[in-house]
Amino acid sequence: MAKPKDTYYLTAHCAGSLGTVDVVTRYLCEQGCYVVEMQTFDDVLSGHFFIRVEFRPPRTTPFDEAGFRQGWQPRAAQFAMQWELVAAEVRPNVVIMVSRLDHCLNDLLYRYRTGQLAIEIPAIISNHPDLQRLADWHHIPFYHLPVSDENRAEQEEQVLGIIKECEADLVVLARYMQVLSPELCAALTGKAINIHHSLLPGFRGERPYHQAYDKGVKLVGATAHYINNDLDEGPIITQGVEVVDHSHYPEQLTARGRDIECITLARAVQYHIERRVFLHNGKTVVFTN
Repeated sequence: MAKPKDTYYLTAHCAGSLGTVDVVTRYLCEQGCYVVEMQTFDDVLSGHFFIRVEFRPPRTTPFDEAGFRQGWQPRAAQFAMQWELVAAEVRPNVVIMVSRLDHCLNDLLYRYRTGQLAIEIPAIISNHPDLQRLADWHHIPFYHLPVSDENRAEQEEQVLGIIKECEADLVVLARYMQVLSPELCAALTGKAINIHHSLLPGFRGERPYHQAYDKGVKLVGATAHYINNDLDEGPIITQGVEVVDHSHYPEQLTARGRDIECITLARAVQYHIERRVFLHNGKTVVFTN
């Protein structure tokens, strides 16, 4: 859901040391800012500190964002903090990639249309033409870019061109059933989210839920993660799981799994756009809401 226009996210991370929380909260207090939500994590294993603050500037005067940044920079520099300030009302551009399965795309488009996800979707990219009408109904440009072993490099160059042209802040692979090249993975590091069922690595390939049924699985779920060059093994943002039993036939397992995929992917996108996710040392720190 869209945040109030006067809300900001301040995120920072640095080596853990005395005074890291104080320097953030003290500066916000001095600026007359009201803290709506604050979460911190001190990783004792890596010695690294993370903080996310959602705040409202004083309502008596217009917020001077440039002045806030200028005043905050020397405070953050004392701790060598890497930081980001983002207005919550800014709607990031999200390019969606999809193949033939439409459940995750449908769910994201519904949440976009109803305002549950405060994003803009400037493009949908697919290696199949099947979902053209769905994109057209939402008045979103649809790019059909077939891919094969022979044209993969050219196709990915087109994909990256569209992403750049759209000035995409995030790319979502909503069941895009193609393995991305190392080059494209590198270009999208930290800004592309994938979703897959959590039956991996046991049930790879086609009809995973049928394979799971044959083995009598008792849990089905989904994993949303940032992409990297290790197939389906990128830094995890969020996961969902549900208990099943012997009475669930393959079709029911598939339906349950797809529901969880939709919810898990939407949650990961929400966490990303609300600046709740930190990437550090190949894994994530996620401040859930």
